[in-house]
Amino acid sequence: MGLQNRVTPYSTIERSDARGTLMGNRGELHDGEKTIVRDRSSVKGWVCCLTEFKDRRRPLMEPGAYTVLFFLDEATALAAGHRPCATCRRADYNAFRDAWSRAFGSRPFAKDLDNALFPEMKARLKGEPMRTATLGDLPDGAMAEAEPGVPLLLWRGRAHPWTHHGYTAPIAADPARMVRVITPSATVAVLRHGYEPRVHPSVATPVAAPGHQ
Repeated sequence: MGLQNRVTPYSTIERSDARGTLMGNRGELHDGEKTIVRDRSSVKGWVCCLTEFKDRRRPLMEPGAYTVLFFLDEATALAAGHRPCATCRRADYNAFRDAWSRAFGSRPFAKDLDNALFPEMKARLKGEPMRTATLGDLPDGAMAEAEPGVPLLLWRGRAHPWTHHGYTAPIAADPARMVRVITPSATVAVLRHGYEPRVHPSVATPVAAPGHQ
């Protein structure tokens, strides 16, 4: 079934045999038995990284090291409260900062991004309710839910149901439909102002819905 290191759009960490296209971290979350014992540490820098960079290799669930997490794609990572890594994804990090400056009027440093994103994710993981909006109010790359537990990626005018293995067949995205917004509010603003995340190829070639493989 795989290790418990696959992140959902809700920022929860689950066990799955799916292979993520990006990785990241939010500090040391596991114990000596390779089990997740916390959903966040004191680390505010929740980053989203390449799975390969300059031949660097890090063992999974290594004692005393940060927990390597995996995401289906960047849209998933952004929804979960992560942002592009300034080291292995420098161009994307700068593009994210540029869009942030268009949204909020100033170009942030990494610590500014982290300080802005962390409180909302802390509240999310404490169970505070998500804000609501209409689908028409959300930009491409944002994630929302119309039904509890069913994350949807908004992309090119369609809503794509999320799974760890990819997006299933898209459904009609009625602009007037009310949804609960999963992606943090600041990140939604960044998406609205031109940042385009990497999305899984299943948006073009959907995977089978769970239980129908």
